[in-house]
Amino acid sequence: MKILAAAESPFRRALVPLDGSRIAEAVLPVFLPMARPLQIEVALVRVVVPAFESSAVDESPEALEASQQAKEHKRQEAIEYLRVVAAMPLFEGLSVTTSVRAGQAPDQIIDAARESEADLIAMTTHGRTGLRRLLFGSVAEAVLRTSHVPVFVVRAAPVEAVTRVA
Repeated sequence: MKILAAAESPFRRALVPLDGSRIAEAVLPVFLPMARPLQIEVALVRVVVPAFESSAVDESPEALEASQQAKEHKRQEAIEYLRVVAAMPLFEGLSVTTSVRAGQAPDQIIDAARESEADLIAMTTHGRTGLRRLLFGSVAEAVLRTSHVPVFVVRAAPVEAVTRVA
């Protein structure tokens, strides 16, 4: 088996979407050791999903201000989260950028991949099946169906999900 040198790799930049969970982070120890020798740049993205909006929502100036403050707070939390993740020892020797986006996760991940000129998307799937998948959907599946670049998917082990709760 031939190991590719960085100059031979078809991949220059990978987008890694994270949602703040350990399940999403499970892709990192699998993907980053492969990215390092190939000198793949890593673009971390966190999508902040907007809260449910209804026409019955209070549209007073105070309510709108509170809503804006809540959105800004979520955005700042996402920025700080990505800063902490990017500083992890796993990223040593890699070029890393971060960005926060708002909207529906699959659409924003695809848009971020295009805008960052990513050659690859590396992400974790929660591995939902049956009714849970029907009710909650699958971001990974939607990204796989609509991506213009290859998608490297890691299925999170159940033990990682339990670790987050414990």
